[in-house]
Amino acid sequence: MSRPIKKIVKGSWQNEGNGARVLRSIGGSQLRNLDPFLMLDEFCVTWPAGFPDHPHRGFETVTYMISGATEHEDFVGHKGVIKVGDVQWMTAGRGVMHSEMPHGDKEAIGLQLWVNLKKTDKMVQPSYQELKDADIPKVTSEGVTVKIIAGETMGVKSQVRTLTPSYYFDISMEKGAHMKLPLPKGWTTFVYTLTGTVQFGPSAQVKEVEEHSTVVFEDGEMVEAQNKGDKPARFVLLSGQPIGEPVVQHGPFVMNTAEDIQATIKDYHNTTNGFERARKWKSRSGNRLLQSS
Repeated sequence: MSRPIKKIVKGSWQNEGNGARVLRSIGGSQLRNLDPFLMLDEFCVTWPAGFPDHPHRGFETVTYMISGATEHEDFVGHKGVIKVGDVQWMTAGRGVMHSEMPHGDKEAIGLQLWVNLKKTDKMVQPSYQELKDADIPKVTSEGVTVKIIAGETMGVKSQVRTLTPSYYFDISMEKGAHMKLPLPKGWTTFVYTLTGTVQFGPSAQVKEVEEHSTVVFEDGEMVEAQNKGDKPARFVLLSGQPIGEPVVQHGPFVMNTAEDIQATIKDYHNTTNGFERARKWKSRSGNRLLQSS
């Protein structure tokens, strides 16, 4: 059975970080949580705007670059540049302090997704999975190209390991293309449209969706889409196994109880229990911001 549309949400612009603006859909007032997904932002930033030194605990961040580049640096010495088509899948786990700033003078445009972790994984050691665009598998069939960032489809599997079972596909459709993509039943599924207009849903309940919209689906066996527009269309599709645990969020910390949050705030301020390196650390971009102010 093709999944019917449950809800369509247009994101709202809001301020984040250091002078940055993000178009937020999941995590906003219209779509607070979508288990296991906590947040989805489309960011468009140019130096000195960005996301300087800040902490995380209890979930994963997935950064996917649409254009431009982002420079990443953390308090254990991990650093690098995420360029167009690259993905960084960061497990914050028990604690990460990092910086995400535009690299170079061009505008950095991308998506950042927050994926929740179950209680037993919230305090794992931080880790990274970073893939260059050329290393992410792509499959094309009948005018539909699927870039498989996480999960598997059409007999092809991504090398990304997901603690919370998840699929993340970047899908492009030529004019007139039609797609039926099987997905696990019971998983939370949505798409975020990037360019063009796409019609989603079973034939009796088709709805046309504009750019920069989030489409949440009911349960079913597949997502059905068609491009009847006059230009190619592109969207990302995400599907994840619900965790079904309480979610208590305080800014960049996501735990199961208010007591867990209070303990996390204490750990961060006291630089203990995973945040020890935060005591003396300052990113290169953070120092650059201080010098320019």
